[in-house]
Amino acid sequence: MCGIFFTYSSGSELAPSTELLHRLQCRGPDHVGKTSSKCSNGSLLFISSVLSLRGECLIGQPLNDPHTGSVLCFNGEAWSLDDGNYILGNDTEVVLDLLLRATASVDPLPLSAQQDQADEAVINALSRISGPYAFIYYDARHRIVFYGRDPLGRRSLLSCKWRDGIMVSSVPCTASAGGDWTEVEANGIYAISSDSTESSEPLERHIAWPTIGNHPAALRLWKKTTLEDPIQVPMLGLNHPAVDALLENLRHSLAVRIVQLSPLHSNSNASTKLAILFSGGLDCTLIARIVHDLLPEDQDVDLLNVAFENPRVLKAAGATSSPTVTAFSQCPDRVTGLKSYAELQRVCPGRRWRFVSIDIAYSEFTSHRPQIISLIHPRQTEMDLSIACALYFAARGSGSVSSSTSAGLIQYTTAARVFLSGLGADELFAGYTRHATAFTRQGHEGLAHELELDYQRLGERNLGRDDRVISHWAREVRYPYLDEKFLRWALSLPLWEKCGFGQSEIPPRSLNCEGHCVLEPSKKLLRLLLWKLGMKSAAAEKKRAIQFGARSAKMEAGKTKGTQILS
Repeated sequence: MCGIFFTYSSGSELAPSTELLHRLQCRGPDHVGKTSSKCSNGSLLFISSVLSLRGECLIGQPLNDPHTGSVLCFNGEAWSLDDGNYILGNDTEVVLDLLLRATASVDPLPLSAQQDQADEAVINALSRISGPYAFIYYDARHRIVFYGRDPLGRRSLLSCKWRDGIMVSSVPCTASAGGDWTEVEANGIYAISSDSTESSEPLERHIAWPTIGNHPAALRLWKKTTLEDPIQVPMLGLNHPAVDALLENLRHSLAVRIVQLSPLHSNSNASTKLAILFSGGLDCTLIARIVHDLLPEDQDVDLLNVAFENPRVLKAAGATSSPTVTAFSQCPDRVTGLKSYAELQRVCPGRRWRFVSIDIAYSEFTSHRPQIISLIHPRQTEMDLSIACALYFAARGSGSVSSSTSAGLIQYTTAARVFLSGLGADELFAGYTRHATAFTRQGHEGLAHELELDYQRLGERNLGRDDRVISHWAREVRYPYLDEKFLRWALSLPLWEKCGFGQSEIPPRSLNCEGHCVLEPSKKLLRLLLWKLGMKSAAAEKKRAIQFGARSAKMEAGKTKGTQILS
């Protein structure tokens, strides 16, 4: 994980503000480096901060190629090339070599034809990478700066443009050189020819991802299956082949994300190198259960559970605190989290699961509110804030845990730098209430349309925002449900093998006489697998949005809507 930054200015070199530089350093406290270059029309500046997670030693950034003068700032994880050649060690060096090789055969003459060739070479090289990333690459031979996000938009990247320059950064600042910050769209990459003679204003061009083939970039397209409702919807039960296929694919996705937890960097003496954003719901509990089968039992796992003191909820309920009943203990996610934690301990007794209760008083929320709003910019609705603040405090990782020597609680901050999140499961397996509504109105065709909208909006609505608040605490969040191989498999399934809409009206939490596990239809495939792995209570948990489960939504009284712009 890194913070990356680039400016092109037609005048003198434009450095980031003190505020922006501090935010970059928060993302990558292990190293901060910079490099600059002159071009015929102005100045280029590159800055990277590094949170070192892979490899046998810390590799600083920006990476500079001494032969060509090319520069790479890379934020993310390149797990493999060509969906199979796994990268061991430091991936940034591999990515730089990939880009250098791609552009080496392109004629360096500054002609439009060669420019097109360079654009094609870079986009094709990046299309080979599986994993989440944002990047800035200066191809010094052709004097072109490329930047962008992976095709799913799993890492943050923003741009701020004005007449005489452009600024690109992982994080925003409150004051810029004259423009406003916008999310860099994940529908392709962008290029600026630094030696363009047509205008002093940087001329940016968009290069679309290829959409044909089996490479990761093609996953931007929703893989439509047959949409005609079958005459009789097949029953999705415990013995359906898709249940075992889900286990195989999710195990593979998780293994890629947790087997390279490097012990060579900060907090290397800690027994905990992995934490899970844990509400106790279906998606994160399934992750925790499979993690148990993959990690050695002597490695602790932290389960981060956040709860807010919400004055509006407390006033409406007329609630009063007591030593055993508090604003935090009554939060739905705290109740569900403790329940699933207890079930994990029963089913997986050989591991130390550490349940971290992260209790956020209203006064603490208000003191951090301005910073959270600034970090999520340009996202700016009440819903953005209510989701982001839950992730922000969860990522800080400071709360209380049960003492191993007494009956009380002790203060604790997780040492883990790598977090796992269940994001993506709802969009793939129909977990939202609106998915049930779409099916009721228009059957599988209406459901497919709603799922496609959610899938395509992931990078725009969620992932960049979430990356900015989580990474502020020098943590890297990893999304097993958004792995490229897992996505390719999940998108190929018929809808009736993902969820159970139209299959059964029998109440949940029972097993019928034919051996079918009868659970609610949303994300039924995931529920069946978790049931099969021994966690029957968690398998039956209903979906609850994080802002309502943690009670971070609508903290003040009134009829505030989620779409309302923050004031």
